[in-house]
Amino acid sequence: MESNQEQIKRQHHIDLMPGDVGETVLLPGDVSRTEIIAGHFENAKMIAHKRQYITYTGMYKGVKVSVTSTGIGGPALAIAVEELIKVGAKNFIRVGTGGGLQERLPVPTIIVGTAAVRGDGTSREYFPLEYPAVADFHMVEAILASAEELCIEVFPGIIRGHDAFYAESIFADKVDYLKRDRPWIEAGVLIVSNESSTLFPLAMVRGCRAGTILNLVDCHLRPDLVVDPEAITEKISNTIDIALGAAVKLDRLDHGE
Repeated sequence: MESNQEQIKRQHHIDLMPGDVGETVLLPGDVSRTEIIAGHFENAKMIAHKRQYITYTGMYKGVKVSVTSTGIGGPALAIAVEELIKVGAKNFIRVGTGGGLQERLPVPTIIVGTAAVRGDGTSREYFPLEYPAVADFHMVEAILASAEELCIEVFPGIIRGHDAFYAESIFADKVDYLKRDRPWIEAGVLIVSNESSTLFPLAMVRGCRAGTILNLVDCHLRPDLVVDPEAITEKISNTIDIALGAAVKLDRLDHGE
């Protein structure tokens, strides 16, 4: 039985204690993807599973790393990040999928988020809209360097974050989603997703690093496009490898060789 002090330290939602995670934590939305990501670790072990929050911790090239699923959307992600920070996490890499806004981009492909349009509601609960949602510079640098070393093509650019999937995606029901998309398409935004516009400013004000690597799996301007599922699976695996390579680079930046 845990003591009262241990109960206080154990986080309410993610069910983790200090020391349970590495300094870099990968954040997929999909709970089933935690096991896939952990499969890239050495000696991976499930540490906790409560609600949609599943955490594995292991090693990668001598660096302790973790993965925690967040579920969909900003509110759930913010809970995970706030509690992960309390147990020792410092670097957050969102790994997920999204819908493309630019016809020039191949499908599927990998997007590295440099900043996010704050269309979500959660970040507004924390900060006024004037506060920017920007990925950490060192994080982006580490991700791009990792991709280059792995010879994987990626496209850095801006993400559109929002909360209304069925109003602004190719799955929209009787809604002119392109009317909502048009300003962001014309502004050169690359992809629509749900969580980065919450993650970037939250991590920044907490003194942590955050970045996002997304698999672009469809195109809003080409809703009838058929994409090979195996190609998407390969890109997801590439995304994980890039993120873990970045984790090693950040560890070296902070702690040396």
